[in-house]
Amino acid sequence: MFTGIVEEMGSVVSLVEKDDMVLWDGSTGHGTELTVKGNIVLEGAYLGCSICVSGVCLTATQLEEGQFKVGLAPETLRRTYFSSLKEGDAVNLERASEIGGRNSGHFVQGHVDDTGKIIEKWQDQDSLFFKIHIANLEILPYIVPKGFIAIDGTSLTVVDVNREEQWFTFMLVDYTQKKIVVTAKEVGDLVNLEVDVLGKYSQAAMATLIPRLEALEARVHGLEKQLAEKEIL
Repeated sequence: MFTGIVEEMGSVVSLVEKDDMVLWDGSTGHGTELTVKGNIVLEGAYLGCSICVSGVCLTATQLEEGQFKVGLAPETLRRTYFSSLKEGDAVNLERASEIGGRNSGHFVQGHVDDTGKIIEKWQDQDSLFFKIHIANLEILPYIVPKGFIAIDGTSLTVVDVNREEQWFTFMLVDYTQKKIVVTAKEVGDLVNLEVDVLGKYSQAAMATLIPRLEALEARVHGLEKQLAEKEIL
């Protein structure tokens, strides 16, 4: 679990496809390996620890001086823009949160739902606004005005939502603009999106409750109808 408060901006060292990655049974197979340069996130890091890279929870498979390696699963490549990463690209980095520690953002799992495309970017005094188009209609219901959303792993607040045109906006205050990667992105660039997991759990809970309420309502309506008929007789 993460907080969405980015600790540092790292950079991509390499993104390579390998045919000699060691699998669980000792055999080798094809896979994708990402090497990232960082400093703060390596403090206290250990093999197998989780590091959030631009919104994606990844497992450290190799630690070196000033950099670390992670494997990218096919699902990760499908859900994110990571297949287009190249050497020198900036990425947001955050270590896993500590139990009992402060959370100045929100509950970020590092499980990216999909990507969004920047369709507009403008300045409002010292704030920087972005408008993001969402192609995936399944995640749109979980994006609400003043609600949480993780953009490239950064905990941010949704400003406006237009469900018909499939976009939402968010803004960055001056301090945040200097600390995260999205500031340097332009119209047409992609961002990783993770909607608020609490919204997902609430929807799942309601999905099981609503049919029961509807059944109860139908039963009450039937009883009321029977009582009304008896009174007429």
